[in-house]
Amino acid sequence: MSQSSSDSAKQTPSSISIADAQTQVDQWIQTIGVRYFDEMTNLAQLVEEVGEVARILSRTKGEQSTKSGVVLGELSDELADVMFVVICLANQSGIDLTDALRRNLDKKTKRDATRHRENSKLIGTDESSESA
Repeated sequence: MSQSSSDSAKQTPSSISIADAQTQVDQWIQTIGVRYFDEMTNLAQLVEEVGEVARILSRTKGEQSTKSGVVLGELSDELADVMFVVICLANQSGIDLTDALRRNLDKKTKRDATRHRENSKLIGTDESSESA
């Protein structure tokens, strides 16, 4: 296998690291978006985008029905909108999301090492109903 095909097997042209995403969003903001919205505006944008994700999921996976004539957005696009705003908030707050995610996963791993495997609600044995 040649070096170039080996590299492409590891990283497809469409893949993007978190650091690259932060750089690309910053470049987009500086060239197309003019400037970052202030943090409170971005927070409102984030809530709006998460609401759009919730709307899609409540109608496709939940019990809500979709009104006649209403077209739901694409879940992937709405999740990307959420990521975009989160990246904006991180950038304007000086947060390296790669480092933050790594530290967060380490924290969760230490805190929850056995917690979920011992959760009867997750493994199908409901001990609480037996003691009732």
